[in-house]
Amino acid sequence: MQHIEVKDKQTIREFLNFPKNLYKDDPNWVCPLDNSIEAVFNPKQNVFFTHGQAIRWIFKDEGKIVGRAAAFINTNKAFNFQQPTGGMGFFECVEDKNAAFYIFDTCKDWLKERGMEAMDGPVNFGENDNFWGLLVEGYTPPSFGMNYNFPYYQTFFEEYGFRMYFEQVTNHLNMLEPFPERFWKIADWVRQRPGYTFKHFTYKDADKFINDFKVIYDDSWQFHENFTPIDKGMLLEQLNEIKPIADVEFIWFAYHENEPIAFIVMIPDANQILKHFKGKMGILGKLKFLYLVKKNIFTRSRITVMGIRPKFQKSGIESAIFWHLDKVMKARPQYTEVELSWVGDFNPKMMQLHEAVGGKFAKRHYTYRYLFNSPGLDQRATEIPRDTKSKAVV
Repeated sequence: MQHIEVKDKQTIREFLNFPKNLYKDDPNWVCPLDNSIEAVFNPKQNVFFTHGQAIRWIFKDEGKIVGRAAAFINTNKAFNFQQPTGGMGFFECVEDKNAAFYIFDTCKDWLKERGMEAMDGPVNFGENDNFWGLLVEGYTPPSFGMNYNFPYYQTFFEEYGFRMYFEQVTNHLNMLEPFPERFWKIADWVRQRPGYTFKHFTYKDADKFINDFKVIYDDSWQFHENFTPIDKGMLLEQLNEIKPIADVEFIWFAYHENEPIAFIVMIPDANQILKHFKGKMGILGKLKFLYLVKKNIFTRSRITVMGIRPKFQKSGIESAIFWHLDKVMKARPQYTEVELSWVGDFNPKMMQLHEAVGGKFAKRHYTYRYLFNSPGLDQRATEIPRDTKSKAVV
């Protein structure tokens, strides 16, 4: 068995095409766009290369491709744990444990050579809203950016010595069912309080909203164990990526006395269109994509991220944001489902919010950690304090 670094047109093509062949008989799998995958590994497109490094390989046995994977080091976060920790991801493999273990060994050895003592996987060389976690329950068509894999992958990871570092739960919201009445009473009270305003995103004020997003995000996530301030360059990249499908009225911000205090970002589920493209989108494909977007064929949207600054938590502000979002959704009756994805078990307050709005379980992913010197030893993510409001700097 051999591993070959991906660094020319042929190996790039093999890296991209391997999962297309692997999942060809699986009706649930949706092929990500080749360009989206390539952007992760392009230093000109991925700002994480300014503070990290990545490598990827294809794996062959007797000339036949049996797997692929990548390894990463994000130096902004690698040293925020009990031990220096890198990552591995984009793992795909035939049903062969020896091949899988060889892939894991290759990732581990590369990371060890660069001073790492553990690896998380499967993760992305970027933020955790895309390509993050191993699907272990809920084998239905994935929404845009969510990992999908064969059930046997879980056995490979766990028999190698990976242990769950945190659990990621995705819930679905049935838009044909009413929200709990108590939720709307809180929303109605909060939205009418003096000093509170709510605005949806607009492209003409994109710079302002990006700055507001950063203020809210950095404050909201400051108590997470591996927190680093979010990069505005990355936000611009993500904004450009979702622009072809984005609905500006799906992205809301809350303000108190003109101070940004909360946001919610929801996007139509692009996979409902991308499933027809098999990863390729040339000029004609782009025209077809835009045509389908304008035809409003979406029936599902995905809430990718929410943030509420600590000193405004427990104030019902999330209910008021959902009140505005609900009015938007009622004007778009073709949407019957909202995916609330994903919330980690380290974030109990957000898990409670999913329950409060009536979310029903849909999928479960695991983010694993493998300790090089203690394979099979558990290490769990630190829970975000439930009372961050009292810890916030006023």
